[in-house]
Amino acid sequence: MMRKVVIAAGALAASAVVAQAATLDTVKSRGTLVCGVSAGFAGFSAPDSQGNYKGLDVDYCRALAAGVLGDASKVRYVSLTAQNRFTALQSGEIDVLYRNSTQTYLRGVTLGLRQGPINFYDGQGFVVKKDLGVKEIKDLKGATVCVAQGTTHEVTLGDYGRANGIDWKPLVFDRVDTMYQTFFGGRCDAMTQDASALAGAVTTAAPNPADYVVLPQTISKEPLGPFTRNGDEVWSDIVTWLHYGLIEAEELGVTQGNVDDMAKSQTPAIQRLLGASGDLGSRLGLDNKWLVTALKATGNYGEIYERNVGKASPLKLDRGLNGLWSKGGLMYAVPFK
Repeated sequence: MMRKVVIAAGALAASAVVAQAATLDTVKSRGTLVCGVSAGFAGFSAPDSQGNYKGLDVDYCRALAAGVLGDASKVRYVSLTAQNRFTALQSGEIDVLYRNSTQTYLRGVTLGLRQGPINFYDGQGFVVKKDLGVKEIKDLKGATVCVAQGTTHEVTLGDYGRANGIDWKPLVFDRVDTMYQTFFGGRCDAMTQDASALAGAVTTAAPNPADYVVLPQTISKEPLGPFTRNGDEVWSDIVTWLHYGLIEAEELGVTQGNVDDMAKSQTPAIQRLLGASGDLGSRLGLDNKWLVTALKATGNYGEIYERNVGKASPLKLDRGLNGLWSKGGLMYAVPFK
């Protein structure tokens, strides 16, 4: 009996070893990263007038392609809905999911997927038309609220309403673009989503953005980040350490513009990050300067944030919780050593 158990365990271990490098090998062989994104979240992932995807999530895809393939343009974007995003990853249709996806307990233990590090801290908010006179969430009693199907927002809306005696009437949509059209068309009193997504919706989809306001209160924690497949540890580690590398670069003052000069630094932490010393890249099956290539493509986390959702963007969001830990935020890189 013991021998059978040992043999079975050995077989599982062997299969795990094969699975660990599967996605990395596939991406390198294909020569293209297949990245799951959204088609309609301004600031995170949305095609421009030429059909080119832009946003914070898109820049993570580009940085990953640059680090793994040496070229940020070698990405094929797959537009996914809230309903099919996890299935697309489970089935192997995409290599990684970067799509405003909240990390939760159930998603972590039931989907066969691994939740990567949080790259955006958000919360579920509400947007209303200013002339409705709503100042606080409690003023929405009896309101019709537009919400997307298959999201944490749909669940939280029901939970919060029951817990606080707010009898709002959810109007559920399977497509975000349809939800936006309906809300801005006047059919719903309010719309609920991640607060950052609401800011983007008002900026890009409202007929007159000045007529709308995102309420200051939020009703949930929405930690957003990438998802990879279980049993693919090497690939999951690459996705994880890419994020930490972008944060570490910001902490150390390494930017898109100065990365070549910083690679000559005598500071040990910078040398390790940029592959001038140690073998941190090769331990992941990558070139030792993979993060140099990634940073040249997108810049550090702060640059990605500001360009897409921060003060340099139409959304003009404060860093807040997404600031560095040294400046009162929650962004904190695990040390590269």
